[in-house]
Amino acid sequence: MAVELNHTIVNCSDKEASARFLAGLLGLGEPGSYGPFAVVQLGNGASLDFADAHGQPHRQHYAFLVTEDEFDQIHARIVEQGLTYWADPFHRREAEINTNDGGRGLYWDDPDGHNLEILTVPYGGWPSAQG
Repeated sequence: MAVELNHTIVNCSDKEASARFLAGLLGLGEPGSYGPFAVVQLGNGASLDFADAHGQPHRQHYAFLVTEDEFDQIHARIVEQGLTYWADPFHRREAEINTNDGGRGLYWDDPDGHNLEILTVPYGGWPSAQG
């Protein structure tokens, strides 16, 4: 059996707002709900389950593999919303897009400071289901 990620919990200060923020930028459907979670379903069957944190959320990193067309659309939404983005995870190259491994990538923060990333080629240029 192949091991696959099914879901992970994203702690945040407002689960509904954070789930809508990410789903909107990524061009995904409206978040659903499951128990205490606001759920963002991803295209590979995995989900991000947003939960209200008790106290300040611990910042995490979430990376999303997207097609070239999806990258353009997400980048346009980031720019349209006036969000700051960077070419690197350390936020040193503002308003730039990286071209690592022959693809494109960028990083931005969500309202709780989670470091979000989109990339069109997996690290190392490994083949992906994206074709």
